[in-house]
Amino acid sequence: MAESVPEGRRVVVREGASHTLLDDVAKGIIEQLQEDGRRPYATIGRAVGLSEAAVRQRVQRLLDAGVMQIVAVTDPLQLGFPRQAMIGLRTSAELEQTADRLAEIPAVDYVVITAGSFDLLAEVVARNDDHLLEILKEIRAVPGVTTTEAFVYLKLRKQTYSWGTP
Repeated sequence: MAESVPEGRRVVVREGASHTLLDDVAKGIIEQLQEDGRRPYATIGRAVGLSEAAVRQRVQRLLDAGVMQIVAVTDPLQLGFPRQAMIGLRTSAELEQTADRLAEIPAVDYVVITAGSFDLLAEVVARNDDHLLEILKEIRAVPGVTTTEAFVYLKLRKQTYSWGTP
């Protein structure tokens, strides 16, 4: 059985997100934090031409607006989860409800509604192949899921979080 959701775990749902026009300074701050999320505000300020206090205020506004989050990005391999997979799903049920049910599964870390040959994609991390099989059984038990196709990751070649900056 999959582990329970750790206390305080946030599930991010972005529906109809409006596009916020960011000025060059905001993009510069974001770029600095994408390089190092722990970079001091004074250092960021020197790079973008603002005071430490102004950077602190700008960062807080970006966080409050949902433009960005500052989080620790972990390596699943280092945490004992060497098996990752993207699961393509087709469903006969209402898409949003099915997506919400999938998002409740602790081993599922990413759920999107898609266009194309799959209705939904769900990314999972697992301790081993047996654990992946348990997760697949749990996903297949979600009402309305008609088919699944697992794409097991063999080697990660690129992962980036630098959208929206030069």
